[in-house]
Amino acid sequence: MTHSAQIARERLAAAVGIDRAVQSLAPKAAAVEYHDVPSSDAVRMGEIFGATESASGACVTPTSAMRVSAVFAGVRLLAGAIATTPCAFYRREGEGRKKANDHDYWWLFNEQPCGRFSAATMWEFLTGQMLLRGDGIAYMVRENRYSPRATSVIPVPRDQVDIIRVGDRLRYRIYDQLADGTWGYFVTDQDDVLHFPGFGFNGICSMSVIQWGAKQAVGIAIKADEHAGATFAGGASVQYAVRAPSKMTPDQQQAFRDAWVAKYGSGVGHSKIPLVLTEGLDVKELSMTAADAQLLESRKFQVVDIARALGVPPHMLGETSASTSWGSGIEQMSLGFIKWAIRPHLTRWAQELNRKLFPVRSTYFAEFNVDGHLEGDSKAQAEYFGKALGGPGALGWMTVNEVRALKNLPPLPGGDVLFDPAKAAAKPTPKKSDESVEPQEPEPA
Repeated sequence: MTHSAQIARERLAAAVGIDRAVQSLAPKAAAVEYHDVPSSDAVRMGEIFGATESASGACVTPTSAMRVSAVFAGVRLLAGAIATTPCAFYRREGEGRKKANDHDYWWLFNEQPCGRFSAATMWEFLTGQMLLRGDGIAYMVRENRYSPRATSVIPVPRDQVDIIRVGDRLRYRIYDQLADGTWGYFVTDQDDVLHFPGFGFNGICSMSVIQWGAKQAVGIAIKADEHAGATFAGGASVQYAVRAPSKMTPDQQQAFRDAWVAKYGSGVGHSKIPLVLTEGLDVKELSMTAADAQLLESRKFQVVDIARALGVPPHMLGETSASTSWGSGIEQMSLGFIKWAIRPHLTRWAQELNRKLFPVRSTYFAEFNVDGHLEGDSKAQAEYFGKALGGPGALGWMTVNEVRALKNLPPLPGGDVLFDPAKAAAKPTPKKSDESVEPQEPEPA
């Protein structure tokens, strides 16, 4: 047994043991539902490491799925969009709010959460874990065991975490490598863990996009890639058959093949070595081309199918042969992507941040600011800011300094006043002439 397989079995035994231990310690009167541990080690290990077999015969894992270009492009696109969305912190002030960029949490979630990760790489990692494994998990290091303040946030791979339900709360068993190279674990409460689930969270964990709707599509894509590789490895051409008018001995057939190869070559592999048919034998077709097998069409459809499962418009993955229903123009496509692709994730994540970082009715709260995604379209951004500042046909909801803050510009004196439509509509009072000044006599010519 290999070292990795031994570690997997030890971890499986530990996971089964803690499930049974928690079940035995649970109060008998509590309305807690426990499920039996699967008897098959292979099934349990498949759940732990996210490996499932598709109907095509391909074993779909997070690693093998990411080798499919459409999956890689979709995950990279979603992860990049979330990583570039600022996580803003605000302080409630009466009926309004004010930015709190001086808060310690702003630095953790926008610059550096821990020593090994920057904020962008952390969000990309957690998004990839959520899409491919179902849950993105990060452990919060507190100032001390009694302090609610988090000093760092450490992302943890999903396959290094066991989640156990105890009553109405969750416990997390986190495996980590120690300084001496050995592996250990610790158990922590849900208050110290940021848990970002995907769609279909059941109160404990959620399934990945692959497990929900892309397992067969990814499996077919893997097999299609293998078939395409084998096709090109064989020369990507139809095999040849030569019909002889009379009988040929085996030696004559081999001599003919050798002469053919010497003249035309065997191509890649041996696909161009001809088959010799004697005594009037005939064959209509020996092999199918890539076009006959509709290989290209199948691979094109898999891009659309994978994009559908990820919730990403196909044209953003390079599939532009079909028209898109996400609108026309960069602005509309960007707005559609923000609304339907990344906003559901950001909403779940903001709620998780608020309930774990701040107590109930706290002065502070977190919110992801998606306005920055309009920066690439200067015309759309100018129109948006023009409406926000107010003017003809717009009431205005932002001040000049708020707009300047979004563009990283310093505030201006008097720039914190909202546009007042009543003042703008009022006619200016004509200036009265000074009657005490006598009219001047015109000078003689």
